[in-house]
Order: sequence, then C-alpha cells, then structure tokens
Amino acid sequence: MKGEPQAPHVLIFPLPFQGHINSMLKLAELLSIAGITVTFLNTPHSHRQLIRHSDVLSRFSRFPSFRFDTIIDGLPPDHPRTIKFSNQIISSFDSITKPIFRNWLVSGHFGSDLTCVVLDAFLKNFVDGDDDEVKQPIFGFRTISACCVWTYLCVPYLIEDGQLPIRGEEDMDRVVTNLPGMENLLRCRDLPGFCRVTDTNDFVLQFTLRQTQRSYQFHALILNSFEDLEEPILSKIRTLCPKLYAIGPLHSLLKTKLSHETESLNNLWEVDRTCLAWLDNQPRGSVIYVSFGSITVMGNEGLMEFWHGLVNSGRNFLWVIRPDLVSGKNGEIEIPAELEEGTKQRGYVVGWAPQEKVLSHEAVGGFLTHSGWNSTLESIVAGKPMVCWPYTADQQVNSRFVSNVWKLGVDMKDLCDREIVAKMVNEIMVNRKEEFMRTASEMANLARRSVSPGGSSYADFDRLVNEIRLLSLSQ
Repeated sequence: MKGEPQAPHVLIFPLPFQGHINSMLKLAELLSIAGITVTFLNTPHSHRQLIRHSDVLSRFSRFPSFRFDTIIDGLPPDHPRTIKFSNQIISSFDSITKPIFRNWLVSGHFGSDLTCVVLDAFLKNFVDGDDDEVKQPIFGFRTISACCVWTYLCVPYLIEDGQLPIRGEEDMDRVVTNLPGMENLLRCRDLPGFCRVTDTNDFVLQFTLRQTQRSYQFHALILNSFEDLEEPILSKIRTLCPKLYAIGPLHSLLKTKLSHETESLNNLWEVDRTCLAWLDNQPRGSVIYVSFGSITVMGNEGLMEFWHGLVNSGRNFLWVIRPDLVSGKNGEIEIPAELEEGTKQRGYVVGWAPQEKVLSHEAVGGFLTHSGWNSTLESIVAGKPMVCWPYTADQQVNSRFVSNVWKLGVDMKDLCDREIVAKMVNEIMVNRKEEFMRTASEMANLARRSVSPGGSSYADFDRLVNEIRLLSLSQ
C-alpha cells in the first residue's frame, strides 16, 4: 500500500521591500494554516531585519514543515538598499540573483516535492525562457492594487497614443483619456510614479512595463484585494489573466483563519509599542495617525511643513518618523521650540508603530498616509478615513481611487504646505468627519464580509488551496 500523499509544497519569493515581504508572508502563513508546506525565500539582508524586529521565527515554528531560505541580492553588505537605489537593486537582482534562482529551480534545490512557485509578479523574468527547464507552475503575486495593475497594463497604450511622456509641471493636471474602466478619472499626476519621466525609454519605466506585460503569462495571478472594492477593474484584468484569485485583505483573512486572535507583524523596523498606552489616554476619534511607510524620503523643509501643519491643525497626532525618513539625516532631528511644545501638548512621535493595532484603536479618527497598498487596506478594514500624500510607484493611483472613487478620504498629492496639511487633516477629522466615517464604515463592513465564510476572498482562497492540492496530486 502506498503511504499518505505528501502535502503540497509551495515556494514563495517576494521582492526585498517591506510592503512586498509583509503581504507575501501573510500568504505564507495562510497556506501553512491550510496544511501546505511553504518555503519562504528572502535575501540575507531582509531576513536579518525580519528576525531582528518581528516574531516570525516563533510564529512559524508551529508549522514543522515551514522553512526560510535565503538567496543573495548581489549587493555589498553596507549597501543602503533603499528605494533611492532601486535601479541598482533591480539591476543586481537581474544579473546576480536571477541566474542563481533559475538554477536552483531546475536543479531541485528546493526539494523534489516542490509543487509550484508563488513569485512576486515584479520578478516574472526570473522564470522566462525555455518552458521545459522550469517544471513547476508559476503563480504571480501582485502586491499592489488591482486599479494600479490595470493602469500599469495600460501605460504602453498611453505611450503609443502620445499621452506620455508628461510634458512638464504644466501638464500634470491634464486628464488621461483612453483608459478603459478609468475614463476621465486619472490626471497625469495620478499615474504611477515611474511615469513621471521625460523619456519613455527610462530604465525603471521600461523594466516595470516589461514585467507587468508578462502578468498574463503566469499560471494564475493572485491579488491582495476584494471584489466589493475593485470588481470593475478586476473584471478588466481577467480579460488578460482569466485565472485570478482576489484573496484580500490578507491581514483580515488571516485573522479569520486563525483560531485565536493574534498580531502578525512582519516588520523590518523596530516597533515602539509605547504609543498604544498613549492612545489609551486620548479621547475617542481624536487622533490623526501619520505614517509615510517604509520607503518614503523627504527633505527637512518638507518635514517641518508637515510638522507645522499637524500642530496648527489643533488635532492630536501620532506620527511615525523613521530614522531615515529625512534625506541625508539619520537619527535625531532638530525641531523649533514651538513645534516641540505643540508636540508635547498634542502629539506623540515614534520610529515605527504596530500599525494594525494603531488603526483599530478607538482613539484614532483618521490616517495621513503615503497610500501604500498594505496601509490603504489596513485603513479600509479599520474603517478610518484617509488623507493621502503618495510618494512613488502605485501610491499615486491608490490615492486617486481613495478620494475620487471610493470616497474614503482626500488626496493632497504633490502638496507639502503647512496650511494645506492642517486643512486636509481637519477635512476628515472635523468638517466632513461624519460623511467620511459613514463611507469608511460601510467599506469596512464589505471588507470583513469578503474574508468571512461565504465571502468572495474567503472562497477565492479556498479555490487557490484546492488548485495547489490538485497540482500536487497530478505530479
């Protein structure tokens, strides 16, 4: 008699940035809960940061077959590995990491039982080439919103149509036409950050477009989104990628699948939990939470404008200021006496916060955010309106949808002025508070419904697990 069939084995490989690692680790945990063996592949640098600042080793120790593996990124140990050096990171990944990864897949480095690979869709070229070399089906995971994936897919047509490149600052408010499903919605300033170039042969622009155009070549596409939020756009993407699993919000689905309440922190930064005690002493809905994510960088002048705006708004604020948030500085920041006094009265500053906990706290009434997709989804689930100040990549598209499609907040992209900051904060915290809270509460209910039994994301995740199991049985 044959023994019990082995559990399916999935390899997960994210791009080495906080937002990508965070969401793909949540998928790894979900698959592990479903009884699937998972190998999570990281760069040594990202892995060291992860185990230093989060509980992943103890959290995943309850899955005996789960394992972490690492692959070099080809950069020297002292390389800063920030978004400022994205060209270098991408080039090194392409020239150094890619051939090693392909060799590992072909040679059976990850085990003869490997069922399939869930690859960060930004790395599709890692498995291009002769189909008979890589035996395993490759699933693509897009860590960005569906609306941004669709915009990425449409950018080549905008170039062909002469709508790109953008012709200077005076062109930024020109409305983009011929975007199916987004007619007359996006302005040039709402296009992805990599579109803000004067030459359409720009390296990052062309690399991103090549990777995105390969999306339909995946065995299937996985998105951290849900039908009630992005159904019209998901339908557009399915015309190119018919096999699509929308299984988000992942952090909320994970809570549904776990038998006990837990907090899955996948941080590359040290978390300061003292802010939770501070929030406990603030009135309900009185605090604006401010965080620009893990990669945003600003100048000292911009930082001061935000700081003045927050103090002048009269609202209580909790602000995440990473040690490397200000370009050219690392560590302590000198602030004027009036800002220091205003912060003592109404503010609290930390280097990094437990964001899911913060957003769900009853004292928090709004979120001033960079509009990264993980942050946007976490705010949606928590039912908190947003002031959007996007920095790069997909964030410009997300912020436009937050303000003009989903009506969950306001968008102040490309503005960094104390009067505007104070005005926008008070828009969601005071002047239009009831309007935004009502819309945010409705969307939060839809998000929670999507990850509950019978919901669209819950069902899509079960379909994904079933497909992986069938692939295992057929090998």
